[in-house]
Amino acid sequence: MSRINTNVASLIAQRVLGNNNISLGNSLERLSTGLRINRGKDDPAGLIASQALRAESRGIGQAIQNAERADQVANIAEGGLQEVSGLLTELQGLVTATANTAGLSDAERQANQLQIDSILQTIDRVASATSFQGIKLLNGNFDYTVDNVDSDVAAFKVNAAKLTFNGTRDVEVQVTQSAQVGALRLSLGGPLDLGGSGESFVIEIGGVGGSRELSFSSGATLATITDTINTFTDITGVSASVSGTGIRLSSNEFGNNQFVSVRVVNDAGANGDGVISYDAENNFATGGAGSVTTAFTAAANRITDRGQDLGATINGVNATTNGKVARISTDFLDVELELSTAASQNLANVSAFRITGGGADFQLAGNVDIGGKVAIGIGNVAAREIGRTSDSGQTYFLANLGAGRELNAVDGDTSIAQKVIQNAISEVSALRGRIGAFQQNTVGATIRSLGVSLENTVAAESIIRDADFASETSLLTRSQILVSSATQVLSIANSQPQNALQLLG
Repeated sequence: MSRINTNVASLIAQRVLGNNNISLGNSLERLSTGLRINRGKDDPAGLIASQALRAESRGIGQAIQNAERADQVANIAEGGLQEVSGLLTELQGLVTATANTAGLSDAERQANQLQIDSILQTIDRVASATSFQGIKLLNGNFDYTVDNVDSDVAAFKVNAAKLTFNGTRDVEVQVTQSAQVGALRLSLGGPLDLGGSGESFVIEIGGVGGSRELSFSSGATLATITDTINTFTDITGVSASVSGTGIRLSSNEFGNNQFVSVRVVNDAGANGDGVISYDAENNFATGGAGSVTTAFTAAANRITDRGQDLGATINGVNATTNGKVARISTDFLDVELELSTAASQNLANVSAFRITGGGADFQLAGNVDIGGKVAIGIGNVAAREIGRTSDSGQTYFLANLGAGRELNAVDGDTSIAQKVIQNAISEVSALRGRIGAFQQNTVGATIRSLGVSLENTVAAESIIRDADFASETSLLTRSQILVSSATQVLSIANSQPQNALQLLG
């Protein structure tokens, strides 16, 4: 059958050629861009998935850069702290040298004080000058701000806290076990009354610092015995006080590592009940559980009473304790606080304080939320802020070693000065350790983990979105052949109607 008005064969050839041209165009586009998905119609579901993976990989890549920036900030802070640590070590030597009073002239002590003043000024200068892009790192700029500090909190330190934007966090302490000192009572019934003349009551008093053997004659008053024991408090770590008709012996500090021991070397027929241990759960009460009386005649073997650490939870987390100090270290809160003596022995709740802001926050995850944020507090290391030491109701800091201050090298108390320096060294070392742990365990591990996540995320996106050149070149060759063949067929189809002319003769 021959028709000239409608060339169906040509229409079919045109349709096939058009489809082949589309296929050829797609192959050329994919090979030229390297992408399998160039627009939504190429693969709608694949486009959605690949865009999500692309956004995730961009966030992860930026988080890696944030972590590297955090490491640089920590490096600069560590450099400043290292210098402060060296200055404190030098300060320790100067104070020890100054304590050698019999071997130093006034001029030498004055010269040492000049060096001490210079060191204190340098520490303050380092604290105020250490910065990253103009942001001060060691002047308290990254310390946490708090309010509503309860009077039962003697001291506190916020090492890290995750806060939501403009958020706060309350710190609640529940005391579950009382803190105690090591304590014993010498029940003498009043002034020392020995069985015979010329006899001596000889006892050995011991504590964490050491022990001393003391001898008392008949008629010695409780005050005399107490003063004699307290003469060696710095050596033994044991303090004495008159308690009724006896003497109370107690360790200077609280905690499991503190103790008081008494050994009667010669009782000499001393009057009184003997050595009495206090109740297990009450520092200075007798008659309850744990209270035992040992006669002087039976106390030749050492009698010892150990202190007890505070038991507490902070915000519902069991705290690590030492004496009256409790600490927790979690992903959301790292805080250390010391309770007052009264609060540490009262099984009750203490609303310690509220954290209102501050700290150094770093975004170390692709998703911007509190889970992907890490925080660290960096306190002020100026001389007026470090080395906190309490003695006889007074509180001292490193700045108190300056000229004209209570702990100066010329006429100040070098014993307390050394304690202040030792506490300052401990504080700076602890801060360096926290920053080092932050770099090693938080930043370093995060960079390694994010690196693996970035690789896997980019690989997943590539599988979905990138073109497979082997497959696409094969499709390109096929499309080229089909376009050529369809073009030839269309030419043939277009020439078919001319055959009808032969019928017209």
